[in-house]
Amino acid sequence: MKNRLHIVSFDVPFPPDYGGVIDVFHKLRSLSELGIQIHLHAFTYGRKENPELEKYCQEVHYYERNDSWQAGFSRNPFIVESRKSEKLLQRLADWPAPVLFEGLHSTWPLRKGLPAHIRTLVRAHNVEDRYYSGLFKSENHPFKKLYYLLESIKLKRYERVLQRADHILCISRPEQAYFKKRFGDKAIYLPPFHGNATVRQLKGKGYFALFHGNLQVADNRKAAKYLIEVFEDLEYPLVIAGRDTEGSIQRAAGRIKNIRFVTIDEESQLQDLFRRAHIHILLSFQATGIKLKLINALFQGRFCLVNSEMTKGSNLAALCVHANDTGQIRRKVRELMETDFTEEEIEKRMELLREFDNRANALVVSNLLQE
Repeated sequence: MKNRLHIVSFDVPFPPDYGGVIDVFHKLRSLSELGIQIHLHAFTYGRKENPELEKYCQEVHYYERNDSWQAGFSRNPFIVESRKSEKLLQRLADWPAPVLFEGLHSTWPLRKGLPAHIRTLVRAHNVEDRYYSGLFKSENHPFKKLYYLLESIKLKRYERVLQRADHILCISRPEQAYFKKRFGDKAIYLPPFHGNATVRQLKGKGYFALFHGNLQVADNRKAAKYLIEVFEDLEYPLVIAGRDTEGSIQRAAGRIKNIRFVTIDEESQLQDLFRRAHIHILLSFQATGIKLKLINALFQGRFCLVNSEMTKGSNLAALCVHANDTGQIRRKVRELMETDFTEEEIEKRMELLREFDNRANALVVSNLLQE
């Protein structure tokens, strides 16, 4: 039983193309490489069942997420209530093995009650009520704004379910400090998992500044709109990459001659942009969790120009150039575009990014299963 593990994922973790599922997929892949037999349980909503997951899992079960309006009237947060499944609960109880719940989203079976002998771990991707409070502040649409506010209030109350977990696997140092204050030594720092084995050797210069992210997230949309204003008065090119279902970012970018919008349909497109970019500009207006897109940029790109919210509470600040207002960003862009990316920068990254070794961090999880 100690070499077996249930993983309950809030979403189908393949393809690993946005923050949360990147961590889930590369974690289960790394655990599988250690010989742990994984039984994956994944909720579907917009992402389809994917046979690629069967390469790493003993079996994969899918559950349809209930996104009906009725789920919004529960005392539970919507992200939890919409993932309520009696079938999942029964499978976890019938096939006793440790359970790793990915995010508060997936913890309904923990609240409902599992047999006492089943070891439970919860991956804390964020302090969720703070994350939703940040979305509330960034969002302009009145109904979405109300949803984020109510969800934040519900998540704050619901968070006490973590008292029932044996371990809370915190994705950043600030999150660990928060959860340790609330729940004691069960809060463990476990860095995010990702798809990088080594730091890419990209010396010299690229051709443009790059901003990429999931533009369905309010914080990313806000950052993209802000950068369009910043680069309107710069002589250097900016590429904004992602999927803009609303079209507002793409239209705004199209009005500025030195800004180009690229719709990302495949990972290879993003990899090509990483190879050709000289500066990765990564901004956030809420210091929650750890930004996987920053880790990817540090492993795969050249200079990273960030604001303080992107690196708060991590050792990644030493690998980045910081700018916190419009004037600073413009000055740093002009400086960096005229500066070569050197071997010294690459060696510095290789040293400080050792903390994010997937195999070493998978061994931490494996050892917790042996207790």
